[in-house]
Amino acid sequence: MATTRRATATWSGDLLSGHGTVTAATTGVFSDLPTTWASRIGEPAGVTSPEELLAAAHASCFSMACSNELAKAGTPPSALSVQVDVSGDKLEAGWTVTESHLEVVGKIPGASADAFRAAAEAAEKGCPISRLLNTKITMDAKLEG
Repeated sequence: MATTRRATATWSGDLLSGHGTVTAATTGVFSDLPTTWASRIGEPAGVTSPEELLAAAHASCFSMACSNELAKAGTPPSALSVQVDVSGDKLEAGWTVTESHLEVVGKIPGASADAFRAAAEAAEKGCPISRLLNTKITMDAKLEG
């Protein structure tokens, strides 16, 4: 089933002193979240950034993919906790998202640490957001008892 989701953004002013907003247009679950260049390269000060939104998308997507891999192996999780850190840096080509690092902790009754790691690795490769990103993706996976 093909699907499309829409977000919208506004911007006023130049890059350094301007400001904008981002809205989840399909669902309306958030609207007019403020964004600035300063929030992308410095302290966020309560203002979001494309990188933070990308981290949220990657965390959400990966948690679903990992849950699916574990369920297919016969060990559905009772809980998964996923944190994603998206990093950017100014490279020769300009500002670039350079890495997305996943940290996943799972409570999976009946799963060994090796089986959990295998499911997490399959999920990282199969997650649609992971496949979208043209950057280095690293991961740490920890099974809780």
